[in-house]
Amino acid sequence: MEEVKNGEKLTLVTRKPCFGLPTACPTCLPVYIYLRFAQLPFDVEYNLIYPDSDQIPYVEFGSHVVYNNEKGGVIQSLKDEQTVDLDSDVSGIPEWVSTKAMVESWLAEAVMYELWVGSDGSSAQKIYYSDLPWPIGKCLYFKQIHMVKQLLGITKGNAERREEEIYRRATTAYNALSTRLGEQSFFFENRPTSLDAIFLGHALFTLHALPETSVLRSKLLDHANLVRYAENLKTEFVDADSSSSSVSPSQSDPSSSVPKRGPSNWKSNPKSKPKREKTEEEKKFKRRAKYFLVTQLVAVLVFISLLGGSNDAEVEFEDGDDGLDYE
Repeated sequence: MEEVKNGEKLTLVTRKPCFGLPTACPTCLPVYIYLRFAQLPFDVEYNLIYPDSDQIPYVEFGSHVVYNNEKGGVIQSLKDEQTVDLDSDVSGIPEWVSTKAMVESWLAEAVMYELWVGSDGSSAQKIYYSDLPWPIGKCLYFKQIHMVKQLLGITKGNAERREEEIYRRATTAYNALSTRLGEQSFFFENRPTSLDAIFLGHALFTLHALPETSVLRSKLLDHANLVRYAENLKTEFVDADSSSSSVSPSQSDPSSSVPKRGPSNWKSNPKSKPKREKTEEEKKFKRRAKYFLVTQLVAVLVFISLLGGSNDAEVEFEDGDDGLDYE
């Protein structure tokens, strides 16, 4: 679009860095990598107050904003609007399309399962809730577990079967990706595409953010070429010393939960961006900040009271959702 062509920087609003990654959110990291692949200058701002918002990540440029929950996500929106399109030469290749769909479904499902259900929750707590008051963060975490189980179709009766199915699909995906990659630097056409951005985000999150006891992490480590691919591209595009991106100090709150080992290209004093008139969507999104803690607390209390009020539900946050029907 004209704003980008005229040299105006994009701004990526994402979740905070953890685990040595520029953002530890598995949804945000591929967008960050996609912009790095495109070699466009962009600023990074961190949003610490909306752990449950599906609008994050989002990208601002000029008077325009593209949100994660619109038009198939940020990457797809940037492609559709011809702002940043790395897929023009591969989008018609059937194998590329099917491989990308496999990563976006099977591997995304596996990460979701491990982050919220198949682990002790320490990674999710650090990424999403460590900046919130402890009671609210903890209750929102339990609420998210409940929602993820619904989304994945997990009940007390089918939990083992669903777990086996999720890991079986992840194993199949890793095998196919390892075979496709071989010793190449990228999956198709010897250059980065959105497939590389999405899988690299997945691989870096799995290797660095999931605990060492992670089943998914161990399955990925079985494929040396995929691990080598991820670490090589991390060095070249994520850790590389470059002036193409900078972090806004107003959003990047250096709390004790954020490691100091982020990419060295981030500037502590980036150039200020010219003020522009906010769109109605941005104004609506930002107005929610003043009501966030109150509304989330009310939602959590209602959620707990509804689940706890039924003797048949027998909800146990530690052990699962006994008796709940997710159909």
